[in-house]
Amino acid sequence: MTNTTPQLVAVTRERYAGKKWGRSSGYGFAATTALVPIVGAELRRAALSLPLAFVQDTGRFVLVAVLSATPGRNMLVGADGRWLGNYVPACLRGYPFSLAPSQEPGQLVLCIDKGAGAVGAGGAGEDFYDQDGNLSPTLKKVLDFLSQFERSRVATGLAVSALVEAGIIRPWPIKIKGEDNERIIAGLHRVDEAALSALSDDAFLKLRNSSSLPIAYAQLLSMPFVGAFTQLARRELQPKVAELPDSLDGLFGLSTDDVIKF
Repeated sequence: MTNTTPQLVAVTRERYAGKKWGRSSGYGFAATTALVPIVGAELRRAALSLPLAFVQDTGRFVLVAVLSATPGRNMLVGADGRWLGNYVPACLRGYPFSLAPSQEPGQLVLCIDKGAGAVGAGGAGEDFYDQDGNLSPTLKKVLDFLSQFERSRVATGLAVSALVEAGIIRPWPIKIKGEDNERIIAGLHRVDEAALSALSDDAFLKLRNSSSLPIAYAQLLSMPFVGAFTQLARRELQPKVAELPDSLDGLFGLSTDDVIKF
């Protein structure tokens, strides 16, 4: 789903005791990421800021935010790494940390992207471990954030699977119109509103009980935001106005009051 593969290394006392890590100064690490996963815990904010869709990933459907009309490019990351949109997806806010499967089945371990260049032996930064060899208070917060995201990711996956089983997911080829051409974003899927409305009472109740309905309605609600990419694509075709503003909130029609910061 992302275009670069992080070099994940498990965070252990043996590797990182006495070392420090620094927060990313921007979102340049996501500059080539056109799609990112969205989980139920952030659904309301994401749906009011970004177009949401479903994509097939390793044989299953995943709820994602669309960040660009061009594969391998994130239109919401400026040249200097600034995030130009209103809402930053949760999966990007934990960087350079993430959870990855450990050698023990069903277990996850805290990892850091070795390629991020965020680790140092001293000076400014946050400690990995305290003097007693325990995770530092700041890193505990990071781990809790990632754990909450993972729990929500699993629950969201089950809810999306119920939508697929109900037969209401359809292909969503998005057309982005430029001055002289038309670009199609392929591989995306959406909720078929007519099919959702035509479900039997039993099928509809099953979706409600599986917490799938908020996802379905949020995806439908978010679809008009894809129009912002048409405006961005047109800017790229006009050199005189190609420079992006400090914020793209105007294109997405939202205020900055709903931003969650990590």
